[in-house]
Amino acid sequence: MKILYLEDDITLSDTVAEFLSDEGFKVSPVYDGEEALEQTYEESFDLFLFDVNVPKINGFKLLNELREANIFTPAIFTTSLKGIDDLSKGYESGADDYIKKPFALKELLFRIKALLKREFKSQNETTNISDDIKFNAFTNELYIQEKKTSLNPKETLLLKLLLKHQNECVLLEDIYSELWSYDELYSDMSLRTYIKNVRKLIGKERILSIKKVGYKLVQ
Repeated sequence: MKILYLEDDITLSDTVAEFLSDEGFKVSPVYDGEEALEQTYEESFDLFLFDVNVPKINGFKLLNELREANIFTPAIFTTSLKGIDDLSKGYESGADDYIKKPFALKELLFRIKALLKREFKSQNETTNISDDIKFNAFTNELYIQEKKTSLNPKETLLLKLLLKHQNECVLLEDIYSELWSYDELYSDMSLRTYIKNVRKLIGKERILSIKKVGYKLVQ
């Protein structure tokens, strides 16, 4: 299991990296947000372990960027921040867990193992859209008659959202919020194109349009 470990305190970084290495993990230590970002594009990891207050790109912003780039590697924040607003920011940016400094190394290990066990299980679970159409929400892979089919990032987010709320109307504003980040302008025309493309793959009859309200995926 490979861990990308972002921590600017070199002494702490060395201590944690050595401990996790002794536990059988391959740890890649980095010391600022830009270095961490570069590493994520150079190789794949099984877990992100990010401090928050680091140079260049803080942990919250870094993970948010990665999630927007459709990188859903499980992530744990380590931080001395204690406020509820900070905790909220951590989860909103896409974190799976949060551990406050100072922490016991064994507690960190328990959290890592629990998260990876849960994520490993998720990797092997797929949603059956029909007898011959399946979607894995962890790997973002759509299979049609056992053949992997490509979706662009926003089509992937759209399908995941509709599947999460099967047989429910998903409101337009919720779709816009999920597909477009706060600094992007959403587009009705683009959304209709994404809907059209997904319908072509899973069947036009499976996605109902609720006029001026939203869309519903039915089974």
